[in-house]
Amino acid sequence: MKMEYINKLEKTQIKKYKLWQVCKFDRRFNGIPKEKQENITNFKHVSAKKLKEYELKESGKVRLLSTGNYVGYTKYDKNDKNINFGEVITIPTGGTANIKYHKGYFIDSGNILISSDLLNLKYLYYFLTNNNDKIQSFYRGAGVQHPSMSDIIEMEIISPPMEVQNEIVEVLDKFSALEAELEAELEAELEARTKQYEYYRNKLLDFSTGSVGVPRIDKMLAEMCPNGVALKTLGETCKIERGKVFSKQYIRENPGTYPLYSSQTLNDGLLGLIDSYNYDGEYLNWTTDGANAGTIFHRKGKFSITNVSGLIKPKEENINIRYLYYILSITAKSYVSYGMGNPKLMSNVMSTVVYPLPPLEIQNVIVKILDNFSEYITSISQGLPAEIAARRKQYEYYRNKLLTFDKE
Repeated sequence: MKMEYINKLEKTQIKKYKLWQVCKFDRRFNGIPKEKQENITNFKHVSAKKLKEYELKESGKVRLLSTGNYVGYTKYDKNDKNINFGEVITIPTGGTANIKYHKGYFIDSGNILISSDLLNLKYLYYFLTNNNDKIQSFYRGAGVQHPSMSDIIEMEIISPPMEVQNEIVEVLDKFSALEAELEAELEAELEARTKQYEYYRNKLLDFSTGSVGVPRIDKMLAEMCPNGVALKTLGETCKIERGKVFSKQYIRENPGTYPLYSSQTLNDGLLGLIDSYNYDGEYLNWTTDGANAGTIFHRKGKFSITNVSGLIKPKEENINIRYLYYILSITAKSYVSYGMGNPKLMSNVMSTVVYPLPPLEIQNVIVKILDNFSEYITSISQGLPAEIAARRKQYEYYRNKLLTFDKE
């Protein structure tokens, strides 16, 4: 293991080099003496637009190397002159220090490509990744930032014997594979539980066959509704209205603590915080315009909504607003109009939405079941990022330990 190696290593066995002393680059950099770039590698590059013209696959023989988070593979074509072959580390020519490693066929766009005959290149990749903050500090510019290669090539690289480099790579490869496997398992678990929740939600809210598939509710339904569940329109049972216009200037000039909701779904639809409110209580809020048209939210407290949102308030006491939230979440989308490429669900159409309204007792039982299930799904979805973050920190901790050669 690494610590055993390190304890046995003499100081003379751990070499320190400048990056330019152990690497080759695929281009010459302005202002850098030629003796620091004696050998230039020959790789082809394409534009970002051209890179995205290739058929994108999750796996394949040819990796598409972008400067950002556009990732994937494409098929191999022996006649494609843009396909390179080799083992490289990539440093973006602009943006952020999103460092990548690849060995095999690839098509590159917008990266500086680094290779080496003196180091295990995967070891160097892990070493540079461990010093990503330092590399990022060399990116400068008011708009799109670009790397200062005169600083980057002077970075100090710690080089233990090759067998130690190989051992470090083997350990970190295994750790990173385990981390990826765990993340996949956690995400699969969340997806499975979410599908299970959606299945039971739909069963509980489907009264078309006279059965919701839950014995207790079936019995109550048979006793209370021998002739079936009543169908109502939203206009019959609820007050429906649209929000008002709030200009960007108003939002900017009137900051406060009351939420203003709009047509977006990011961050629960929150557009901003202002110093006044139009509603105080418990309501449903829906998105009237845009890609998220028909999305339903449950609101409580003091808030306002913009003109691309609508408000729903039951007029009768025999409606559990939470039940209404669940039923509209699966029915409202079917009323959205997609004419002219601009999805809309306006107030006049929302008032025509037909939905089943069982007795309040049944609504309450359904809400309790779905709220409990929803809370469970939420706890998983909130815990997932935390668990992944914890695993990444653990990985970074061990990576740092493996790549630090100071005697303890």
